[in-house]
Amino acid sequence: MSEPLDVEDFYGLTLLTDVAVSPTGERVAFVADEFDRAEDDRRSSLFVAPADGARDPTRLSRASDASAPAWSPDGTKLGFVAARETDAELAVSRADGDDDEPSDDEERVDAGADEPKPQVWAFDLERGGDARQLTDFEEGVESFDWGPAGERLAVAARDPTEDQREYLTARREDDAPIETERLQHKYDGKGWLDEVRTYLFVVDCESREADRLDDAYGGGAHEPAIGLQPAWSPDGSTIAFLSNRTDRPDDNYVMDVYAIAPDGEDLRRVTDGDLTASRLRWHPDGDRLAFVGGDPENWYDPDRVYVAERDAPADASGETDAGRLGAPASRSGDLDRTVARYGSPGWDGDDVIVPIGDEGLTRLARFTPEGDPERTFDAQGRDRTIEGFDLRGGRAAVVLSDPAAGTDVFSAPAVDLDSAEPTRVSAVNEDLVGAARTPECRRITVESDGAEIDVLAYLPPEYDLDDPDADPRPLVASIHGGPIAYDAPTFSFDYAHLTGQGYVVARTNYRGSSSYGREFSEQIRGEWGPRERDDVLAAVDELVDRGWVDDERCFATGFSYGAMTTGYLVTASDRFAAAAAEHGIYDFRSSFGTDDSHVWWENDYGLPWDNPEGYDASSSLVDAGEIDTPLLVTAGGEDWRCPPSQSEQLYVSVKKQDVPARLVVYPDEHHAIGDPDRAIHRLEELTDWFERHDPDA
Repeated sequence: MSEPLDVEDFYGLTLLTDVAVSPTGERVAFVADEFDRAEDDRRSSLFVAPADGARDPTRLSRASDASAPAWSPDGTKLGFVAARETDAELAVSRADGDDDEPSDDEERVDAGADEPKPQVWAFDLERGGDARQLTDFEEGVESFDWGPAGERLAVAARDPTEDQREYLTARREDDAPIETERLQHKYDGKGWLDEVRTYLFVVDCESREADRLDDAYGGGAHEPAIGLQPAWSPDGSTIAFLSNRTDRPDDNYVMDVYAIAPDGEDLRRVTDGDLTASRLRWHPDGDRLAFVGGDPENWYDPDRVYVAERDAPADASGETDAGRLGAPASRSGDLDRTVARYGSPGWDGDDVIVPIGDEGLTRLARFTPEGDPERTFDAQGRDRTIEGFDLRGGRAAVVLSDPAAGTDVFSAPAVDLDSAEPTRVSAVNEDLVGAARTPECRRITVESDGAEIDVLAYLPPEYDLDDPDADPRPLVASIHGGPIAYDAPTFSFDYAHLTGQGYVVARTNYRGSSSYGREFSEQIRGEWGPRERDDVLAAVDELVDRGWVDDERCFATGFSYGAMTTGYLVTASDRFAAAAAEHGIYDFRSSFGTDDSHVWWENDYGLPWDNPEGYDASSSLVDAGEIDTPLLVTAGGEDWRCPPSQSEQLYVSVKKQDVPARLVVYPDEHHAIGDPDRAIHRLEELTDWFERHDPDA
């Protein structure tokens, strides 16, 4: 029998991220994150595999990290974004150039930081060889799309003025003061924000010459999260992109769809300032644009699928106006389910296929021109979930995650999604997973205050619920973040490790979770805390009543909003032998303006000086005097989603009362733990804390 997963096995873990299907549907590209033990680093590599699973995937990139794979329209090239050392061809051409003085573009590059900036690179899969650098922007590239002939790119990149360049150089080289007049002055993972605009450029792939489209620029509080997302129409006439041109762009989450001709003329606004648009995808005929749209003021309202159609036939030459995109129409009908965050909409004829969150599961749905959307891909079942998606050339690729079998890429013909069994394309963690190393996942329903609550229980591999002599196990109530998110049955190293140590892991889709419809999610708007707390406690009681869990050996933990719910639990209950609150917010009023979420707080609660009672009611720190549960508190030193000062406040408040408490801060980390050594340290801290306070220890 295999041994349970040890924390050291984390170094052997592979995580799948971006997936992209070739235009003919014959090949699938994907990005796999692996961990370098010697360098304590997370590395992202690009792979390509036949969609029919006939051969093992081929690793394309080895030299540096890769992301955002995108196929050229003819399928011969695979572009991606990477921060690699300058292409040898480009470096040599600079050294052997005819001009004694560097060009303006070269000066801009030299003015940047010492570390290479992300640029667009491309593999020529017909000729072979290493990737070629296609862009050369001083501030790097944020996103891109191929032009219809594969000879040009639409690229989103920052373009500072001379004064801004001087400021950036001083900040990087001299640690000069931070200066800003922006309301959205920071963003987690991005750092301090400045006033440099991000523009669209049209780049010639051969010469690397870039023409800026002066009217195509981004902006707004939400741009750091999603960017401009350029999408070049197949007929060549139009580049769609995202921007916020409202009166106060830093004070709302609007992202409008705009369209512009590749020569920079004919800018037009497609949406009306009432959506947070994202994930643009043209129909292969170029006559329609699909995208995802959400309510910029109410995130509990499910995201929907929209389609904007041209008001005139496309011009075959691609050189003249092919018709303007008309007002978009929702295709979501009466479907009270949110579009999931995985992948862009895919076209199958006139239908749009996209993942949705559906009662604690991410699955596919078909959005037709008429009628309500229809769920599809029944072969997925309810025991595994989708964590990646793309569709082109009549072939869908999905990243399927199974609690017991791991996470891999699968494919299926789009026309047969209702009945097709998916073809396995990858097997990235086959050495790690197995019946004796990964948990069984059971879905149960509990009642809480009259509401039905979904709970996913991950069970130790050897735990036989049918054995009447089986002893109840210790429990870790692991609470998801968001709160507008949901738990689905997934492979997780954390869950596999904890269940391997004998714990039952319970993941509760409390009220406020998405995937159950707007009414279920919106119950907590402007009143975070009591419902989530009660739902988690109801789940714990149910597992105890079933005899699965030892009543005296219950523990709780959560990350981000899960940490906030942990705060609500320990201030209102002594149900847990110990708890861990990771990277959370516990005092809403002091968080306002020190984190990056001021727009969200105002949308949910109003302003703190207008609604101090509401802010305090959702702040567990107000009731910290009631805590007598041993508490581990963790934070990222550069976390601007949930600032570390919040964790310090909670820690000191607990420690002041002589309640066992421990504070762990990860320097330089944002709202996540990136390096493998720290990820392992985090998991060891959790298990050590629970073992230290286990009544049976």
